[in-house]
Amino acid sequence: MSERGYQQPITPVEPRAFPDVRGVLGSRLFAWIGDIIILFILGWIIFLLLLVLGIVTFGATWLLIPIATVATALGYAALTIGGRKQATWGMRMAGLRVETVTGAPPDGLAAAVHALLFYVAAGTVGLWVLDILCGFVRADRRLGHDILVGFVVVRA
Repeated sequence: MSERGYQQPITPVEPRAFPDVRGVLGSRLFAWIGDIIILFILGWIIFLLLLVLGIVTFGATWLLIPIATVATALGYAALTIGGRKQATWGMRMAGLRVETVTGAPPDGLAAAVHALLFYVAAGTVGLWVLDILCGFVRADRRLGHDILVGFVVVRA
């Protein structure tokens, strides 16, 4: 009788030496400020487009403004972190990029979830402090939302 259902045993992911995480936390702050400025500009462009389109649709499009705000931030992260360069424009300015813990490039959905977790933590002071403290305690400088998604931010 053959064992067609046999699978290889699951082995845990071995911790790997991350390329270069020195000074990443300070650079992430600089990158975040750059990304906030970029998102502010993108948000205003989309807001103005929806405002003009709302006049044509007798205000129906104005209901999309809150959804568009969230979609802009998550889409920005999904397209930039999940893209070829593995970094938002702010991260590129700071010389950072995102990898998975195995060293692979992140995908767009995981990048959007990563951004969502960050914005939820940043919107709640207690979670945000806990998120940042993870980065100070860990040798690989991964924040709480990085750990949950399986990302690591390294020097580019």
